[in-house]
Amino acid sequence: MSRPPKLELPLRAGVAASALACPAGPWSTVLDFLCERLPLVSRASWQGRLQAGDVLNAEGQSLTPDAPYRGASRVYYWRQLAHEPEIPFEASILFQDEWLLVADKPHFLPVVPAGRYVQQTLLTRLRQATGLATLTPAHRIDRETAGLVLFSIQPQTRSAYQNLFRDRAVSKVYEAIAPFKPTLSLPRWHRSRLAERADAFMQMEEVAGAVNAETEIRLLERLPSPAGDAPEYAGMARYELHPSTGQKHQLRAHMNALGLPILGDRIYPRLLPEQVTPDFSNPLQLLARELRFTDPITGTARFFRSELRLHSKLPT
Repeated sequence: MSRPPKLELPLRAGVAASALACPAGPWSTVLDFLCERLPLVSRASWQGRLQAGDVLNAEGQSLTPDAPYRGASRVYYWRQLAHEPEIPFEASILFQDEWLLVADKPHFLPVVPAGRYVQQTLLTRLRQATGLATLTPAHRIDRETAGLVLFSIQPQTRSAYQNLFRDRAVSKVYEAIAPFKPTLSLPRWHRSRLAERADAFMQMEEVAGAVNAETEIRLLERLPSPAGDAPEYAGMARYELHPSTGQKHQLRAHMNALGLPILGDRIYPRLLPEQVTPDFSNPLQLLARELRFTDPITGTARFFRSELRLHSKLPT
């Protein structure tokens, strides 16, 4: 038996409903199924959500705590977190028409809900601000990275914009601050194969095999040694990065492989423990500065540039 098509349910506080497929199985109630499949949420919490009518069946009807389990179906719920760290920085909308929205994301703000963050994400905040329930990112950048993120507005054209990034039809330019290395010849293309480390899943490393990551690296300027208000910039330089591929952590891993770990990076060269209380005083000095492409719907040449800048203490 095939499952019914997914429902289009309204947002709740900017959060879209999550759909969970229900396979054939031994569960007698939906509550039992939810507790086993999503064990990070307590049984008491699931029971409370069911009592409040916050879990729906495949027809969009509220389920009760004693609702019998039904396979070959779906249940829907809205993600919620009891304790979510607040991100005290705001994104701005640089461009919006009927097809596209381009946002300037601050450091530390995740693009989409995941892990510890649901409300404190770029997607949730933009959906709340615009009322656009269909808003969907065409690509993503790391939570620690600031800069441009492109969103599709219309479901029927979403794949066209996402495919631009898949097909490498978008010119992307980043800026980074990292150590100055006089022995490194620049500009240069850095090409390698990146894969996740077996002993540290957050980190990517260069391994033998066919190249899957390519980045052009240019030196923009060597930063002058500061007078004393920003000693962390002694021996630093500003770089321009042009990735032609989009592997996980590509720019961070490539810069680290060249002996140029990006300032403020908590993953490269050494993976630091996750902070229980976020420290916003030392952001990753990486900015998604420019996006350039031909609009697949209108044929218009598109160019967007971030209005953000790297660390405010940087010499101008």
